[in-house]
Amino acid sequence: MRKPTLHDVARSAGVSYATADRVLNARGGVAEKSVQRVQQAILDLGYERDLSAANLSRRRIYRFRFILPQGDHSFFRILREAVDAEAGLRKSDRIVISVQEVPALDYDALAEVIEGMDRDCDCLAVVAADTPRVAAAISALTAAGLPVVTLVGDAAPGSRAAYVGIDNVVAGRTAARLIRLAHHGRSGRVLPIIGSMAARDHSDRLEGTRQVLAEPGTGLTLMQAIEVHDRADLMRSLVGAALANTPDITAVYSIGGGNRALLDMLSRHPGPRPFFVMHELTPTGRDGLLRDLVDAVIDQKPLQEVAQALDVMRALADGRDLAHTASGITPTIYFKDNIPASGEAGDRT
Repeated sequence: MRKPTLHDVARSAGVSYATADRVLNARGGVAEKSVQRVQQAILDLGYERDLSAANLSRRRIYRFRFILPQGDHSFFRILREAVDAEAGLRKSDRIVISVQEVPALDYDALAEVIEGMDRDCDCLAVVAADTPRVAAAISALTAAGLPVVTLVGDAAPGSRAAYVGIDNVVAGRTAARLIRLAHHGRSGRVLPIIGSMAARDHSDRLEGTRQVLAEPGTGLTLMQAIEVHDRADLMRSLVGAALANTPDITAVYSIGGGNRALLDMLSRHPGPRPFFVMHELTPTGRDGLLRDLVDAVIDQKPLQEVAQALDVMRALADGRDLAHTASGITPTIYFKDNIPASGEAGDRT
C-alpha cells in the first residue's frame, strides 16, 4: 500500500494543498478549524513528512561541528581522517562539517573551547571527558538549544543528546575475558595501563576489567593502574619500572595510547613476554600483531562511529526520533590470523 501524501491529507481535511502545506510548516494564516482538520487528517492517514524532500525544497544546509583530540596518537589521526572522508561523502546531502582540534587529554583546554564556541552550527560532536567543567560546558550548550553528541566515551550522560560508540565497560570485560582464557586457570598478575581516569572510555574499560577479574576462581590479581597520559616517556619510565620490578606480571592491558614505546619494551622483555591486549587497529596495533608482540586488539570501528554520529546529528537537527540511528557499535576483536589487508575497509571499520 502506498504511503499517504500531503495531497491525500488536504483532500481528507477538505482544504487546499496550499492550506495543508501552511499547517504542516507552521506558517500561520490558517483558520483554527482548518488547522484542526488538517492535524486530524494527518493522524487518521498516518502521514509521515518526507524531511529530505522538504529540506531540499528549502535548500537547507546542515552545519555540524566536531571537536577532536590532537596528539601523537594513531587513533586520533584515524578519527580525523574518518571525519574528513565523511565530509566529502555528505556534501551532496547539503551537510557542511567543520573540525576543531584540542590537545589530547587536556580537559581544561577542551572545556574552554566548548565554553567559547559560537552557536553557528546545528549540532556538535565531541570526544568529551568526565570532568565537572566539561560536563557543565556541554550542559550550557544543551540549555541554549544546541544538541551535543559525545563520541568514544559516554561523558556528560546527564546533558548530552546522544552517545555514539562502543560500550566501554563491555570492552574492558572482553579484554579481561581474553586474559582469563589465556591463563587457563593459572594464577598471575595483570597490569592495566590507562591514559587518564578522566577519559570516560578509559575508566569504563578499567571498571569492566575489574568486574571480570573479581569473579571467584580467576587466580588473577589486577594491579594498580598506571596512568601514562598517552606519553611515550611516561610509558617507558613507569611501565618499564613495573615490568622490571614485578617479574610475575603475566598480562598487560593497554587501555589508552603510547603503545609504540610499550611494544619496544616488550620486544626486549627477557623471558616469556606477558599476554598483551590493546585497543584500536592502528598501524602500531597491526605491527604488534604481525610481530607477535600483541595477542589481541579490540577495535571500535571509527569509520562506522563517525558515520553513525552524523546520522544521529542529522536526526537531532530534524527533530526526529533517534531509535533507528543511535544503535550501539559492536567492536571487532583482531588476532594475528584475521587482520584485514592494509588499506582495506575492514582495517578501520
